[in-house]
Amino acid sequence: MDVLDFARYFAALLLVLGLIGAAGLATRKFGLPGIAKPAKMRRLQIVESLMLSPRQRLALIRRDGVEHLVLISQSGASVIETCIAPPPAEPQP
Repeated sequence: MDVLDFARYFAALLLVLGLIGAAGLATRKFGLPGIAKPAKMRRLQIVESLMLSPRQRLALIRRDGVEHLVLISQSGASVIETCIAPPPAEPQP
């Protein structure tokens, strides 16, 4: 084996990784029927997450424009507060 063979193997690896990355981006943008929806059509979003301890986390989840505060732990999830109105959007300069 010479340097040219190693260059071909490396170029093939980069090509395959690039194709996998492009397929992932296309799936994220356009969705995959039956599996993933496009980002614009999603109704759920994690707005913010805070680690309380290594096994507990607080998550602020937005669903249809309404936010919910959820405590997630090993024993399950508990809703802390519901129907939180999101803060008004800041104007873009």
